[in-house]
Amino acid sequence: MELPGFAVAVWMFVCLYASVVGYPNGKVREACTSMVPCHGGSPQLSPEHTITVNGTEFKPGDNIEVHLSGPDFEGFFIQARDAEHLGSPAVGSFVLADRRRSQLLTCGRTKNSAVSHTSKAKKKDIKVYWIAPEDAPKHVQFLATVVKKYRIFWVKIPGPIVSQPDVLSPTPPLHATSEAMSTSHPVSYISKPFSASGCGITKFCIRNPTNCDPGSASCFFLSFQQEGSSVFIEMSGPSEGYLAFALSQDQWMMSGGDDAYLCVNVDHRIHVSTARLKERSHPLLDSENALEDVSWRLADGLLQCSFRRGICLPAYKGRFNLDTSYYIFLADGEASEGGLIYKHRRQPLITNGLYNVTGLPQDIGGSRAPRLIKAHGALMFVAWITTVSIGVIVARFFKPVWSHSFLFGKELWFQVHRMLMLTTVMLTSISFVLPFVYRGGWSQQAGFHPYLGCAVMALTIFQPLMAGFRPSRHAPRRQLFNWFHWSAGTTARILAVVTMFLGMDLPALDLPDPWDTYAMIGFVAWHVGTDVLLEIHSYCLVRKAVEVIEDDRVQILQSLTSAEAEGRLFKQIVLTIYVCGNIVFLVAFLIAINQV
Repeated sequence: MELPGFAVAVWMFVCLYASVVGYPNGKVREACTSMVPCHGGSPQLSPEHTITVNGTEFKPGDNIEVHLSGPDFEGFFIQARDAEHLGSPAVGSFVLADRRRSQLLTCGRTKNSAVSHTSKAKKKDIKVYWIAPEDAPKHVQFLATVVKKYRIFWVKIPGPIVSQPDVLSPTPPLHATSEAMSTSHPVSYISKPFSASGCGITKFCIRNPTNCDPGSASCFFLSFQQEGSSVFIEMSGPSEGYLAFALSQDQWMMSGGDDAYLCVNVDHRIHVSTARLKERSHPLLDSENALEDVSWRLADGLLQCSFRRGICLPAYKGRFNLDTSYYIFLADGEASEGGLIYKHRRQPLITNGLYNVTGLPQDIGGSRAPRLIKAHGALMFVAWITTVSIGVIVARFFKPVWSHSFLFGKELWFQVHRMLMLTTVMLTSISFVLPFVYRGGWSQQAGFHPYLGCAVMALTIFQPLMAGFRPSRHAPRRQLFNWFHWSAGTTARILAVVTMFLGMDLPALDLPDPWDTYAMIGFVAWHVGTDVLLEIHSYCLVRKAVEVIEDDRVQILQSLTSAEAEGRLFKQIVLTIYVCGNIVFLVAFLIAINQV
C-alpha cells in the first residue's frame, strides 16, 4: 500500500529532525552499547557531574537508589554494567522516581535496563532506583552520559561500584571513561592566520576569491599538504558559525556517503569533527574521530582550524582515501550556541573539476555556481535583455521607417524581428534544458522560479507556432491575430523579468546583493523609458499630420506612413542608443555571473 504524500513528508521530517537536533525526547536506543550521543565531536574529558548511591552492597532483588547531579544539563543516559566487563550489556532494571523528567528504555534483551531524559528542559539532578537481577554479576558499576549542550557532553561518567556480599572489590579499579577518551585528541590553539606560501609548490590550495590572502576577512582558504602517510589540512574563512568541506564524486553530492569535515564554533571554542553526507541531507556526525593534531583559532571575524588525517583510513567507515580524485566543496553557515549547525544560506564553493589533493600541488579557485547554471543564466540574459527587447522595439516602431527596405524578399523590419525572435526561441530552449541536466530532474528548492520558467518556455514556443498561421494583412482575422500575438509576447516578457528577478537570488546563482536587484530594475526602467519615448514621438508625428478645420472635420494632410518616415533619423538614433544600453546591462550581468 502506498503511503499518502502527507504521511511520507511527516516521516521524512521526523527522520531529518532526529539527525539535526539529536534526541531531545530521550529515545536513544541507538546509543545503548556505546553510550555516545550522535552529536559528533569529542566528549569532554573532565566530568562535572557525579553519580551517588545509597549503599555499596546488594543482593538479587534489592533496590538501590541512584542519584545523578551537577550543573544544569539537558540530557542523560544511565545504565548499570558488569564492573569487570564494561563492554557487556546493561544489567538489572530501573524504576522511575519522576516520570515527568525521566523515562525507561530497553537495551538489548533486558527490559527497563536504561534511563534517559524526556525533554531538553534543564535539570540539576535525577533520581532513579536500580533493581538487582537474579543473575547479577559480582560487581556492578553505574555509568552515565550527560549532555550539557548539543556539542558539550561527557560519555560513560564512572559511578560507584556496588558488590554482592562477601565479594572482594575488583582489582585494579576500572575507569569507565577510558573507552570514550581513546577517541579524543589534544587540541591546541593557532597563534596566527594561515599563510598561502607553498600553495601550488608544496601544498594543494583552494582560495576564494582567487589568490586571496588567508589572513584577510574575505578569504575562504583550504589547503592539503602531504606528510608521509598523512595529510595536514588547514581551513579558514569569514564565519562565526561553522566551516566545512566535503569530498564528493559528483558536483551535486548525490552519490551518497560523501566525506565531510566540520569546524563548528561552540561557545567560542571550535569543535572539529567528521561526518557523512547522504544526498544533501543534514550531516551524520561520527561518534569516533579519525583526526589528529587538531588546532583552531577564532579571531578578527575569521574561523580557522587545522588537523591531520591518514591518507587511507580503512578502520573508519565513510572516510575516503585521499589518493583519489574528488570534487571538493567548501561551505560556511550559522551555528547555535550549543553547536547545532544550520543549512548554509548560499551555494558552497565547488571546484570546477575532479582533483587529487595528494597529487601534483596546485593553487586553484572555485565557483559557487556550477557551469551549467552559469550558462543557463547567461543565455537567459542574452535572450530576454537583448534579442527580445530589440525585436519588440523594431516591430512596434520601425514598420514605417523600414517598410520600403527589403531583405530576402521581405520587409527589413520583419526580417530583423523574425531573426531576433527565432534567436530568442533557440537560446531559451537551450537554457531551459540546462538546469534539468544539472539537477537530474526537478528542483524542489528553487521556489516559484522553475514554474514561471516553464510558463515562459511554453509561451516562447507558442509565439512562433502562432506566427506560422498568421492571416494575410487584410484578412478579417488579422486584427484578432495581432491582439493574441501581442498579448502572448507581452505576458512572456513580463514573466521572464519576474523569473529572472527570482533566479538571481537562488543559491545556485546568487548574484551580488543588492546590485543584482538594482541592475534589473534599471534595465526594466531603461526599456520602459525607451518605449514611452518612442510612443510620445509617434504621437507627436501623428498630431503634425492632421489639421482641424472650422467645420470640425479632420483633413489628413499627409499619410501616417510618410509622417512616421519624417522621424526616421530620430528613431534610428534612439534605437542605436537603446541597443548600446542593453549591451551594457548584458555585459554587467555576464561579468557578475562569471565572478560567482
